[in-house]
Amino acid sequence: MIVPLPAFKDNYIWALRVGRQAVVVDPGDAQPVRDYLSAQDLTLAAILITHHHADHVGGLKELKNLYPVPVYGPRHEPVEGITVPLSEGETVDIPELGLHFEVIDIPGHTRAHIAYYSARGGLLFCGDTLFACGCGRLFEGTAAQMHRSLTKLTALPDDTRVYCAHEYTLSNIKFALAVEPNNSALRARAERDAKLRDANQPTVPSTIADEKATNPFIRVTSPGVIEAARTRRGLRSDD
Repeated sequence: MIVPLPAFKDNYIWALRVGRQAVVVDPGDAQPVRDYLSAQDLTLAAILITHHHADHVGGLKELKNLYPVPVYGPRHEPVEGITVPLSEGETVDIPELGLHFEVIDIPGHTRAHIAYYSARGGLLFCGDTLFACGCGRLFEGTAAQMHRSLTKLTALPDDTRVYCAHEYTLSNIKFALAVEPNNSALRARAERDAKLRDANQPTVPSTIADEKATNPFIRVTSPGVIEAARTRRGLRSDD
């Protein structure tokens, strides 16, 4: 079972649980994690970190003091408390939950952001790089890096579930519709996800297939996106 733990205004801390064991991803705030573990009578087995921003690591120190568990995170980012530094080509095994993840380097949002991918489960925890119908801001990396990172992620199987870390979907869709107003898959997604938010339900996870059909930052070779960039920004069609 994978459960979103809301934090701050629009963050999701992801909790994965099997039996009485749990793993959390990007605990920006310790309290929602503590409350969930206590309410469900769970034991924390590990913590996964994707990048160094405070809304993803702010609860790490408190959780480490309470639960002496391994903390996996990016090797080349300034995150105090990581016990197992990682970069692309390495793997994470959490036997308590039967989980196995491959690590993917996805710089762009930050300098050394990583993602965790489980081929067996069809799961992708991508932090703030790939969002539902959008992508992360370029705080430390370049547009070229972000493009390469998104290309890596969208090469994963179409049914891979994308667990991003923010509820930005409706605003992302608004932008996407300005880029591709005639995209029927995007219009259907706008209707579907608006209903989810009206019911106070998360719009994520999405899937790689969803993103390939609707996300303008993925669809950079589609004629509609190229034309929007050309007419609105004066960019060359091959830029």
